[in-house]
Amino acid sequence: MKRLSRKVKNKANRSVNLIAQYNPKSPITEQYRLIRNNLHFSSVDKEIKTIVVTSPEPGDGKTTTAANLAIVLAQQGKQVLLVDADLRKPSVHFTFNVSNIDGLTSILTKVIEIETAITKTNVPNLDLLTSGPTPPNPSELLGSKTMELIIKELKEAYEYIVFDTPPLLVVTDAQIMASKSDGVVMVVASGKTKKDRGIKAKELVGKANSQLLGVVVNGVDSKKDNYGQYG
Repeated sequence: MKRLSRKVKNKANRSVNLIAQYNPKSPITEQYRLIRNNLHFSSVDKEIKTIVVTSPEPGDGKTTTAANLAIVLAQQGKQVLLVDADLRKPSVHFTFNVSNIDGLTSILTKVIEIETAITKTNVPNLDLLTSGPTPPNPSELLGSKTMELIIKELKEAYEYIVFDTPPLLVVTDAQIMASKSDGVVMVVASGKTKKDRGIKAKELVGKANSQLLGVVVNGVDSKKDNYGQYG
């Protein structure tokens, strides 16, 4: 298959959520590096290239985690693509302050080619594929053969692909993407995510025959512990 061209659009990006870029010495950034390092350990027996980032419920911080994880992977010199696969309530374009006129759904519906939809960020080695226009059938698009072909083509061009997906307990989209990925990073919120909801989300990952790479705990009191944990 022809290798994906790297001639993509260049957009400026700036957001307080992108702490891994703008405050690389922060303890929070160090936690994202810890996640990155643990992903590398997880790939000893199985290559990890496609990573789904999700959460049990909305508001757990999955998009912030996906964005910063993609940044620290890129900072290691890896070619990384961050994909907004939350086709219902996309937010990656807000995080990076870019247009969402075209994106993943535009490729899936064959409106534009992959190269046209990808945006080059100001983070070296990090590209962005926003969600595109909201479709009436997100689950069907993500579960389609066309989506599998797109992932296959992207894997030829990037060393890591990070998918930001909807919460597991809200819609089936994340479970569908989990079944197409090498592993899942689960994001939970300290003091918010109930234990039974976390367990249910973990079970759904298992039903998708995907590997749970780890759990990120957001919102831990910095006076008691670090921002996030991975285990």
